[in-house]
Amino acid sequence: MTTLNELLVGERARIVGFDGASPSYRRKLLSLGLTPGAVVHVARVAPLGDPMEVRVRGFSMSLRKTEAAALLVEKV
Repeated sequence: MTTLNELLVGERARIVGFDGASPSYRRKLLSLGLTPGAVVHVARVAPLGDPMEVRVRGFSMSLRKTEAAALLVEKV
């Protein structure tokens, strides 16, 4: 198991849970569709490495590396 911020461009992973996120931040991620079982695809990473664009449930979103570090994933 790894965190979302450790994935490379083009990799896919399934969200397993949250790592050290506060309850309010966890609710924010859940409201964005980042729920356990959802498959995410790393589409792009900015030239300096932050932020990263991920695709989940048919739409794209940008997450900072610190935000992505709160998501535990397993590669698909």
